[in-house]
Amino acid sequence: MNKTSEFRDKIDIKRIRADFDTGLTSAQVSQRISEGMDNTPVEAPSKTVKEILADNIFTYFNLIFVILSVLLIIVGSYRDLTFMPIIIANALTGIIQELRSKSVLDKISVLNAPVTTVVRDGEVKTVPSKDLVLDDIVIFKAGNQISADAVVVDGNVSVNESLLTGESDEISKKPGDTLMSGSYIVSGSCRARLEKVGRESYISRLTIQAKKSKKGEQSEMIRSLNRIVKFAGFAIIPIGSLLFYQAYYINHDSIKESVQSMVAAVIGMIPEGLFLLASVALVISTMRLAMGKVLVHDMKCIEALARVDVLCVDKTGTITENTMNVSAVVPASDDYDDDVIEGLISDFAAAQDSDNETMAAIKNHFHRPAGRFSVASTGFSSEFKYSSVTFERDSYVIGAPEFVMKDRVKEYKELIESYSRKGYRVLSFVKYKGIPDGKALTADVEPICFVIMSNPIRKNAPETFRYFAEQGVEIKVISGDNPVTVSEVAKQAGIRNAGEYVDATTLTTDSAIKDAVKRYTVFGRVTPEQKRKFVRALKKAGKTVAMTGDGVNDVLALKDADCSVAMASGSDVAAQAAQLVLLESDFSKMPDVVAEGRKVVNNLERSGSLFIVKNIFSLIISVLFICFGLAYPLKPSQISLISMFTIGLPAFVLSLMPNRDIIRGRFIMNILLKALPAALTDVLVVCAMVYFGNIFNVAPTDIATASTILMSIVGMMIVFQICKPMDMYKMWMCIGCTVGLVCCMIFVSDLFAITSMSNRCILLCVNFSIIAEPCLRYLTIITKKVQDFFIKDED
Repeated sequence: MNKTSEFRDKIDIKRIRADFDTGLTSAQVSQRISEGMDNTPVEAPSKTVKEILADNIFTYFNLIFVILSVLLIIVGSYRDLTFMPIIIANALTGIIQELRSKSVLDKISVLNAPVTTVVRDGEVKTVPSKDLVLDDIVIFKAGNQISADAVVVDGNVSVNESLLTGESDEISKKPGDTLMSGSYIVSGSCRARLEKVGRESYISRLTIQAKKSKKGEQSEMIRSLNRIVKFAGFAIIPIGSLLFYQAYYINHDSIKESVQSMVAAVIGMIPEGLFLLASVALVISTMRLAMGKVLVHDMKCIEALARVDVLCVDKTGTITENTMNVSAVVPASDDYDDDVIEGLISDFAAAQDSDNETMAAIKNHFHRPAGRFSVASTGFSSEFKYSSVTFERDSYVIGAPEFVMKDRVKEYKELIESYSRKGYRVLSFVKYKGIPDGKALTADVEPICFVIMSNPIRKNAPETFRYFAEQGVEIKVISGDNPVTVSEVAKQAGIRNAGEYVDATTLTTDSAIKDAVKRYTVFGRVTPEQKRKFVRALKKAGKTVAMTGDGVNDVLALKDADCSVAMASGSDVAAQAAQLVLLESDFSKMPDVVAEGRKVVNNLERSGSLFIVKNIFSLIISVLFICFGLAYPLKPSQISLISMFTIGLPAFVLSLMPNRDIIRGRFIMNILLKALPAALTDVLVVCAMVYFGNIFNVAPTDIATASTILMSIVGMMIVFQICKPMDMYKMWMCIGCTVGLVCCMIFVSDLFAITSMSNRCILLCVNFSIIAEPCLRYLTIITKKVQDFFIKDED
């Protein structure tokens, strides 16, 4: 909380009811500013650039690696610093990601009114909107955005609140009515008194919530990686200390050899490249999605969308096109033929503005005016649900039948419901025997016809929803329209259980919402606040929820969803707040996005297990060698060599392979079970190599080289196994990694501490290489059965 808001809370603000012709005085304005009651925009708490740099550089593991690097430099073992590029790349990737997210959040702005007309000291002035104060008298005219919450004190205006409510219809405002900050004046002018300014205004509170990042919320994959790293973090200090103590004080190795063996064990237990691989895979997926006109703001959402089992969508823009069409005109009596009706409605439409989708569709369809002269008209009123035009002799009204026709609607109830059940919107066009003024209709009406409106179903909608049904993703249609109409549209789009619908106005309690989200598929007459409650209820029910939206009214629900998707054709704030933006507003792109997410997660499970092999091996071998008083057999540079060709490069290549499989099981269990056979095989062959090497008096350097070769062979075996089913791309990758490994051992052997071996050592190495294959095969069969058991248990 800033100083201004703290001061504001401490004092009792007295309201000033200035006359709307004179407004506040300069002294009163100064007083309000000193009280902190101005309209200065507030910023949501977010990390600074310095904090982002500090959080990614000064981490526990970076500290560990710095200490290890210093120790290696002190003992002169410079070639063992080969792990440092990975650590630097990890830190840079984290910094870039956070700076990118900060940039997106900082751009969110709902309020775009730079200046506002205000009355002060009896004079009309133009001031920056941030300089407005509580109780200011402001003047709003057509085209102005309302810069702070206010109450009309003089005049009448029509307001478009679609930015906030999602309703595109105009709302008439008269003295005493509230003006919401962020909405727009469509017509008329008024003077209004500011009631809430700055951080207290509705739009400021909404903006702050939109800018808040989800602290502590991470994807399943990142949480799993963090658990592995946290476990390694607790283990490395005692194990590393014991290994150094044993090597230096018990085995009497040199300080250099003791540090080398300790560092090799420690870096072997840390999956330093796995975070980098995950980040790189997500970056590449982000670039690939961008090529498909999908903008990714938060890379973690790619995984979240891959795991989604409930997708919440709106009717308009998702199931249907954004445009509205006139599908039919049904006469209400025989007194008017088609040509007369065409002329009447064309004249009516010519007198109206295209300020909403409905009127734009009517003007587009009826364009043969008969030449009647309009003397007055009223725009659409969302309160009374009609528009009107008064000609020289008669007045005509078009709008919702129940509002326009009053009691006479019963005569046409069956006709109206027959079209509503087919997914159409029905409007009544009537001759009004009075003078309509935008208020409630009181005089009699003469029904002329019914205008049947529709939003055409997107051509690819049925195919898209069929894909989600096949993938086990449940669809929830959340709309502000009539639930019967929405249900019918959902049926036409092929959404499962679309006949299960409910009117959200009947869901007045949290328990009712909790039950409804489990039972129903279609929700009509939904308010913006209810959307957020639906998302929260679904998440509490254990669902992974994706939410689509395009308006400011969707922002809070988008922020609460596990994955949020916005249409580029919607509001800027929704596009900025969402994690994914469909740049072409084409919902049919969603299957490709889901497939991309599944490719990332499945491939990272597959390639991530390669990293865990090294970690499990190093942990087990370190504990065993401490127990038996043996020195760790490998050098840090040898661990780096093994990691490069049997882990890093294969993992990177495999992370880019196509994979549309449904994600099964939990990430951490999957990678551990896939890694376990190879890790145990490594432990067995290396322990056997060390044991028999000591029996046959093989030199420690020979044992280290042989162990490196054995682990490389087992590593390539597990790479080959993970690559199944094999294709030419994977085959060339395996050949390339094998050739690279052999070349490094031959041509840059000094860099990786690879030495020539004695004949005894070569024989031992060949024998244990042969033994490794059946050992890996049988351990794989056992762990596969265990994995199937766990997955079956979860399902």
